[in-house]
Formats: sequence, C-alpha cells, structure tokens
Amino acid sequence: MSQPLVSVIIPVYNVEKYLRRCLDSVLKQTYRQLEIILVDDGSTDSSGKIVDEYAKKDARIVVIHQENGGLSNARNHGIDIATGEYLTFIDSDDYVVEDYVEYLYNLLARNDFKAKLALCSLKTIFTQTDGFIDAGNGTVQTLSGKKAIEMMCYHDLVDTCAYAKLAKKELYDHVRFPEGKLFEDIATTYLLFDQCDIVECGFVAKYFYMIRGDSIVTSGFKPGKLDLLAMTDKMAEYVNQKYPELKAATLRRQVYARFSTLNQMLTVKDYIQERNEILSFLKRNKAQIMKNPRAPKRDKLGYLMLTFGFGFYKFAWKFYLKIKTRKH
Repeated sequence: MSQPLVSVIIPVYNVEKYLRRCLDSVLKQTYRQLEIILVDDGSTDSSGKIVDEYAKKDARIVVIHQENGGLSNARNHGIDIATGEYLTFIDSDDYVVEDYVEYLYNLLARNDFKAKLALCSLKTIFTQTDGFIDAGNGTVQTLSGKKAIEMMCYHDLVDTCAYAKLAKKELYDHVRFPEGKLFEDIATTYLLFDQCDIVECGFVAKYFYMIRGDSIVTSGFKPGKLDLLAMTDKMAEYVNQKYPELKAATLRRQVYARFSTLNQMLTVKDYIQERNEILSFLKRNKAQIMKNPRAPKRDKLGYLMLTFGFGFYKFAWKFYLKIKTRKH
C-alpha cells in the first residue's frame, strides 16, 4: 500500500551555518514520500543559494523565495502551497533523526489512523555549553485532545512547539500562525489539539532543538516578547470557556508565561510598569499555584526566590540557569 505524501515545511532565514545539517537530516529520512518546502524568508546571507543548491539535488524539494515576512508568515506560506495529506514543521537551525517522519507516521497508524495528530519529544541542545535536556521519558501514550491541552499547560511531556508534530493538513484549514508576533506556537497548538478526539504521543526525542546565544529565547528583551502574555491569556480564555475544569492548568501556564517574560527582563532598567504588572499577577496567584500539586517545582522555586525580593530573584535565577544548561 502506497504511503501518503507528507509535506515538510522549513522556514529559512539567515541560517547558513546550520542549514546544511538540517536539510541533510531531512533528505536522509527513511520515510521517502516527502514534499520538502523550503521558504527562504528574505535571507541576506547565503541561505537562499544553499536551498537552490539542494533543490537541484532532490526533486522533492520546492523552494520559495519571498520578502522577509517573519517566521509565522513563512510557515503560513508553506501551508498554503503544501499538497501533502500530512504536514510537519522543522526549523532550519534544528535537525531530526533519520526516522523522524516514519516514527510519527507509525504513531498515527497505531489506532488505524483515527488520530489526526502525532507528536514526539525534543532533545534541547544549548550550543554555548554543549549541555542538553532530553524531554522524553520513552513512553507511548494515546491522549484525548483535552488531555493534551492540560499536559501542555503543565509542561508535562507535551510541548507547545509547532515542530516535532505530524498533523493532517485539514487541521490547519482554520488555524494560521499569528503574523508579526513572537512565541507564535502558543497561539496555535491548543487549537490543533482541540480538533482531535485522540492525539498519539511518542515521548521519545526525535527532534533536536538548538538554543543558540542569538536565538529569540536567549536574546535580550524587547517589547515583542510581551506577545507571550497576550497569546497565553487568549489561550486560557478559550480553554476555560470550553473546559472550565482546566482553569488550574491554564492559570499555571499563565504564571509560567509571566516568569518566563520576567526572566527576559532581568538585565533591562526600563519597562518598569510592565515588570510591576507581571509581579502583581504572580503575587495574586501565588496561593493557587503553591497549593497545586501538579504545578512544576520550577514555578514554586520561582515563587520562593521572589519571597526575598526582586534583587535576590535576579541573582538566584542566573545561578539556576547555569546549572540547567551546563554540559551533562
């Protein structure tokens, strides 16, 4: 029986140093029925030439050169032209193991393709220290869409990321990435889960996620990083209305978004009002998080550090981060 076509969508922007590793990992996939869509988002380095070079080597590659529109725009453009029955996203500075697509496809096959979405885990690599975190635990689980949302809110194995997932293209008929925004995944992943009766999960690291010193995650604070708060709150509003019993879970995710944004602001002297609003939100919801047995230890540690004042929190968080990212 012939396998369905899978569209692999890879936005590309100024990643000449990492691009070949990413593309080589895709071309080596054991699942061969691929349409590889490379969206060159106005690169000013040699990335555009590299994707053209690879297109000449493999007929499965489709290249789009466009003016810079941002990651969400590039992903959306890829969705619009994709002809595959299934979609998966890979970021061009990341890479995947050889059976990444096959593994996800086989997960979908577990229950006679009743699931419209499958996911795997990430192995996060900190390039500055060579440290890593394997987010998987080796298990395979079938979840309801609602359960996947709940686990996502608690960072319990399920991630918000757009990549490391294989989904029926139809799930994106009414879901698009918010253009001009950072942290766009939190705005979309819960909407994909919510369309699924079941989600097939293989908590095995098949996707290597690279955190570079100049990435969005690690770069200095800028106002756009406040997008995380607005999009997380929008997610919480939607989920709370449909699943009121998940209010504790969505609150935990809102608290996480505040801590994450606060951590981005540790070295800036302005944005005092925004920082105070974050601290006020955290203070108002401290009791609920501290008594929630499912709230991660990281949240409770954050609250403990804040007990001694913002100055101590800044020092303690930097120390925690060094331990977290050190080489294993």
